[in-house]
Amino acid sequence: MKKLGFVFSSAPHGSASGREGLDAVLATSNYSENLALFFVGDGVMQLLANQRPNEIGCRDYISTFKMLSLCDVEEIYVCDSSLKERGLSHSSLVIDADIVSSATISEQLSACTKVLQF
Repeated sequence: MKKLGFVFSSAPHGSASGREGLDAVLATSNYSENLALFFVGDGVMQLLANQRPNEIGCRDYISTFKMLSLCDVEEIYVCDSSLKERGLSHSSLVIDADIVSSATISEQLSACTKVLQF
């Protein structure tokens, strides 16, 4: 079965990219269980807990990432070096995810038939 990869590489709330990516993942999960999500670069900030986007006039969609487990999205990879570069840790994240090296992310991405970037 073909695996779809979703790469989140942009920070939240500066554009609609993260929200659109999450919407795409949730919609796709209705048709396929073979999905993998990758959070790299500024994309790791999509998963930060305790964000207050309403203070800048944005919609709070970050808590919706918690729905991924209900949609059987189990392959969620966060780049370890991206977290460290931003002074973040696994405990800063709103969901459980596999914290992996960039080499592991590259390996897992190569297993995806199609990759969408947000």
